[in-house]
Amino acid sequence: MSVKDVLQSLVDDGMVDCERIGTSNYYWAFPSKALHARKRKLEALESQLSEGNQKQANLQKSIEKAKIGRHETEERTKLTKELSSLREQREQLKAEVEKYRECDPQVVEEIRQANKVAKDAANRWTDNIFAIKSWAKRKFGLEENKIDKNFGIPEDFDYID
Repeated sequence: MSVKDVLQSLVDDGMVDCERIGTSNYYWAFPSKALHARKRKLEALESQLSEGNQKQANLQKSIEKAKIGRHETEERTKLTKELSSLREQREQLKAEVEKYRECDPQVVEEIRQANKVAKDAANRWTDNIFAIKSWAKRKFGLEENKIDKNFGIPEDFDYID
């Protein structure tokens, strides 16, 4: 049984070939197959290495090109400080605008429109509830206060004005 397991692991690893002919299994391995597999692997690794070296050279060239106009001068440091201070000022102004956002007429109008939509939806559902209550009264002959009590509908349930 152990020979069969060893053979199967070699077949799985691709080191030995197997073919079923009739009722027998035939196993074989050619020395040149392993050599060719190693050569293909070596060629693939060498091509990956050359691609990596080429990529590194290209990146190094682009770094050198980027460094050309970026010498640390007094003007450059002054401009970077000014840029950072302007960015901070922009963030502060954004925070202040956000603080007063609720007083913006456009935002107030959006809130009014959202309230109108919500009010219409609530009235539509109220209308649906009244329709179901009238259907239940006609279909089952129940009293309105029993329907309200069983379904938890409050006595002051009505449309929103």
